[in-house]
Amino acid sequence: MTTEHDGVRDLLAAWAFGALPPAEERTVPPHLAECGTCAAEAERLRETVRLLDGTGARDTAERSADGVLAAALARRRPAAHRVAEHAAPYAAAVSGLAALLREAEGRWDTPVVHGWDVRDTVAHLLAADEHLALPLGLRARAPLTAVPDTRWQDAWSRRTADVIAHEHGRTPRHTVGSWSAQADALLGTPEARDPAPAARTVTLTGVRLPVADHFLVRAFETWIHTGDIGRALGFAVPPPPEDHLGRLVRLAVRVLGMTAPGTTSSPPVRLSVTGGEEWVLGGGDGADGPVCAELALDPVDLCLLVGGRQTPDAVPRHSTGDERAVRHVLERAAALAWL
Repeated sequence: MTTEHDGVRDLLAAWAFGALPPAEERTVPPHLAECGTCAAEAERLRETVRLLDGTGARDTAERSADGVLAAALARRRPAAHRVAEHAAPYAAAVSGLAALLREAEGRWDTPVVHGWDVRDTVAHLLAADEHLALPLGLRARAPLTAVPDTRWQDAWSRRTADVIAHEHGRTPRHTVGSWSAQADALLGTPEARDPAPAARTVTLTGVRLPVADHFLVRAFETWIHTGDIGRALGFAVPPPPEDHLGRLVRLAVRVLGMTAPGTTSSPPVRLSVTGGEEWVLGGGDGADGPVCAELALDPVDLCLLVGGRQTPDAVPRHSTGDERAVRHVLERAAALAWL
C-alpha cells in the first residue's frame, strides 16, 4: 500500500519545478519540514533545476527565474485522472498561477492592473471563482456582503471590491491560501470530475452556458491574470498548452456569436486562427454564401483581444476584403472583455 511518505516522494520533482497540483500544496511542505530524507532529496532536485536553468552560480536575489518558471508553467498539466477533460484547462491555469506566486514573496505590493497589486489580483480571482463555486454548493471564502440586484458587471465589481477590502486585513499568504483552497474545492466537485453534472446550464458573467464551459471561462481569466502578474514581476508567462488554448479559442468564438448573432446587417467575415479552425461570423453564421472579408489572428492574440489585453487597433492580424467588416468583428471581440 502506498504511504504518505511514498506519495510525497512521487511529488518531489513537481515541487522542485514549483508545479505542485493545488491539492498537494498543503501536504508536501509540512512533510518536508518533518522528514529529513525527503527534505534532502527535495533540495537536491531543486538545485538540479537551478543548474539546468543556468542560475546555480548566481546570487538568489539577483537571478532571473524566467527559465525555472517557464519550466514549471509548461508542466502544469493536471494528472489525467484528477479532473474531466473540460476542467483540465482550469486545473492547469491554477497550477501555473500557483507556480508564479512563489516568486511574489516580498513583492506583493507590486502594481499589476486596474489599480490592484499582486495580492489584490489574487483576491479578485478569489471573488471571481466564487461566482462558479457558490452555484456548485461550495462555501464563500470571504464573508458574503449584500450586493444590489443590478447588472452583472456591477455585482462583479462590487464583490471584487468587498473581497479585496476583506483580504487587506489578512496576510498575502492567507489570501493565496484562500484562493488555492477554493480552486482546489472547485476541482473536487462532481462537476469538475464528471461531464454529466457539468452539462447543466447556468448564467454567469452575462452568458448562459453549461457548467463545463464556465470552467473554461475560469481557466481563461486565471491565465489572463497570471499574465498580468507575470508582466508586473518581470516574468514571461507562456500561453496555455495547445489543446487547452484551442478550447479557449472555440469558446471565445462561440460566445462572440451568442452575444452578436449573425444577421444580414452584419457583413459575413471568415475568421481563422493560425494553424487552426475557421468560422464565418455575421450574415448568418456558418452559411455557405460568399464572405466580404477574411481575418486571420494568432490564437493567443485572439484570446488577449477578448480578454482586454489587446486592442482592435494594435492586435497583429492579416486581413483581406472589406476593412469595415473586419473592424466590426475586432470591435465585437474586444467588447466581450470584462477582465
